Amino acid sequence: MRSLHRSSAFALLIALPLAASAHTGVDGGMHHGFAAGFLHPLTGADHLAAMVAVGLWSALTARRAWPDLLWAPLGFAVMLLAGASAGLAGVHLPAVEPMIAASLLVLGLLVLTQRRLPALAAASLVGAFAVFHGVAHGQELAGESGAALTLAGMLAATVLLHAAGLAIGWSLRHGHRWAPRVAGAGVALFGAALLGGLA
Repeated sequence: MRSLHRSSAFALLIALPLAASAHTGVDGGMHHGFAAGFLHPLTGADHLAAMVAVGLWSALTARRAWPDLLWAPLGFAVMLLAGASAGLAGVHLPAVEPMIAASLLVLGLLVLTQRRLPALAAASLVGAFAVFHGVAHGQELAGESGAALTLAGMLAATVLLHAAGLAIGWSLRHGHRWAPRVAGAGVALFGAALLGGLA
């Protein structure tokens, strides 16, 4: 059973960097309601990769399960919501798309190297990137009715993706250590490619 679990986690890790697509995903920016909001992070590979990578990195570098596992995912989720609220309110930040691409590059490198940071530093780092992810979502939703419900769906998907990354990372802590490094390298290369396309 453990072998099957690790094989499934490995397959998910390998598929993660292959899911490259544009930032807005396949919904073309048209999202209304909880269900559509929930699906949106799952259809934009940059957001999906970033959110899973946060959980993966947290699990791989945690000294103990509680509370180390939760600092970075909580930092990301809270600041994603803050950024989305700012975007809805009309706040514009410079270089949103480059910062989203940079977040993939940095998170991919963190997974690849499995670099451990102090809890607050980890939460602050991913939280800073999450603001830009959130602003992008908020700007897409500005002026739409039911934006709050859509954001609730996005936040729920974010938590689920963090949990998936945590579960995969925790299952691979003592075996197949090369698998998350391959996934981290893939996410970092995806981010570098996005940055190159924006240059």
